[in-house]
Amino acid sequence: MKTIIPDTSAVIEGAISKIIAEEDLDYPEIIVPEAVVCELEHQANANRNEGINGLKELQKLQEAQDNGELAITFKGKRPTNYDIKYAKSGEIDSLIRDLARSEFGTLVTNDKVQAETAKAQGISVYYFKQEYKHKELSIEKLFDADTMSVHLKENVVPMAKKGKPGHVEFVKIGDKPYTYSDILDIYNEILEKSRSDPKSYLESDKDGSTVIQSREYRISMAKPPFSEAFEITAVRPVANVSLDEYNISEKLMERISKSAEGILISGSPGAGKSTFVQALAKYYAEDLNKIVKTMESPRDLQLPAEITQYAPLEGSMENTADVLLLVRPDYTIYDELRKNSDFNIFADMRMAGVGMIGVVHATRPIDAIQRISSRVELGIITSVVDTSIYIEDGDIKEVFETKMTVKVPSGMKEADLARPVIEIRDFETGELKNEIYTYGEQTIVMDLDLVNNSSSNPTTAKSAVDRLAEQQILRKIKRLIPKSKVGVEVISPERANIYINEKYIPKIIGKNGKRIAEIEKDIGISLGVEILENTPGHLARGEKFEVDIIHTKKQLILDLGKVNGTQNFDIFVGGEYLLTATTSRKGEIKIKRGIELSDILLDAIEMGLDITAVKK
Repeated sequence: MKTIIPDTSAVIEGAISKIIAEEDLDYPEIIVPEAVVCELEHQANANRNEGINGLKELQKLQEAQDNGELAITFKGKRPTNYDIKYAKSGEIDSLIRDLARSEFGTLVTNDKVQAETAKAQGISVYYFKQEYKHKELSIEKLFDADTMSVHLKENVVPMAKKGKPGHVEFVKIGDKPYTYSDILDIYNEILEKSRSDPKSYLESDKDGSTVIQSREYRISMAKPPFSEAFEITAVRPVANVSLDEYNISEKLMERISKSAEGILISGSPGAGKSTFVQALAKYYAEDLNKIVKTMESPRDLQLPAEITQYAPLEGSMENTADVLLLVRPDYTIYDELRKNSDFNIFADMRMAGVGMIGVVHATRPIDAIQRISSRVELGIITSVVDTSIYIEDGDIKEVFETKMTVKVPSGMKEADLARPVIEIRDFETGELKNEIYTYGEQTIVMDLDLVNNSSSNPTTAKSAVDRLAEQQILRKIKRLIPKSKVGVEVISPERANIYINEKYIPKIIGKNGKRIAEIEKDIGISLGVEILENTPGHLARGEKFEVDIIHTKKQLILDLGKVNGTQNFDIFVGGEYLLTATTSRKGEIKIKRGIELSDILLDAIEMGLDITAVKK
């Protein structure tokens, strides 16, 4: 092997230096294809560590030439835009093989396909397969038995979270701040292991952000411009428990083992959701002998070998779901549900007959069901989710079950208001906790504690049902007269008053009262119409006022009135600041559906929270 032509993979892995050291070659000639240099330069410009490592390897070979150990030259043509565009199809590899053939040299590669293709073309090949030897990462050495996560940041003393879910402390684990160079060394070490360790996976690699699952460690790395400083966070599970260690009643255990098919596991970050899901997965796989798969991004659950863990296929969980529907597991764990697409995939798989276990971040037991209720049709909620388990401080805090019935929603009086209602009941006691139903065009998640408190305390402020009725009536009227000020007040369970400008009264009443009758029938209560000037004091508009929201197919439109056009407003949801925006000339703030802001507003509407604006 006198003449050596390395490809990109061999240069990145440092194969030439290792071959020369191990085989004691006598002054070999190294011919580096220009295509390799081009590819390394491109990777380095994209801030990819492979490119940097490859360029350093070439520099190391140059130093060896200066020391009289070898000869190195650069030959071949640089790849064209066409070659770069189709690099994954093998165009650049083809350029490297052409050079190896014309120079009668030995192609050195770490790429199995490249090696086999070169052999098929009669080219001399040295396949450099590096045997992996497990080596503990530097960051792993900062963990002890009680450490949940380690947090490293340049110019900051290393920190760690220690303890168990519900009893966690954030403590210093060193005295000296880490420098940029310290963090960079750890960063490079982690990337190197992700390429060579068969148990490590590159889950995400974007400009400024890299996520790697290295065995049981989930490692997130951020650097400028994404973050203002270099940062590495490593997380691992600290508890590996069985389902027997949870205080599970016989009733719940029977449901888990026999009838629960759509399960949501919810809780706040660090509450112990993943630990419980791992125990549940092991129970299904080992004790009940079920086929269990997972959908994870990143794949950080610690599970037995018989449970296969799937990542997004070609970057899409929808593609992963398509594969799983062919595999037909008994249960699939979806960790975790965040975006609309996640909830839709979960629902589709459940409706296809796959047992589903979803993990959701939530701060209240009802939040998990509420989030899925706003994304799937009301009629299939009980088919998608039958059991919701809320985890807090590492224990099961509450368990809800869902059931479909037809009745008058709690807090409403008229018999003709009967409709399909999803009842959310405490699984152990059977107590009714929440109801989900449609009211006009809205999907309402009603807290029964609010209804019961208002009915037992008639002197208190408006009930949640009254507020919902007012919002729904206001929305109906604003569609008929969008440019007019409108006030609505529910004065009894059977009647509400509408306050509008006198000139719009005939439009609301309609010919022979037909239009007002249609609205009354849809809302379910009688309506009176009065002149706006007679509006009660609490309906007067001031600096702070309630915002009307218009729903379209693609947007939510916050209508503040044309009089408030091109002005700055702070928007509040339930008294909490949401955003600051400038209205259009028509006095509107448009928010695209599907983004986080629109989800927050839709959730607020369903919960009956006030959405108000304050002029800046």
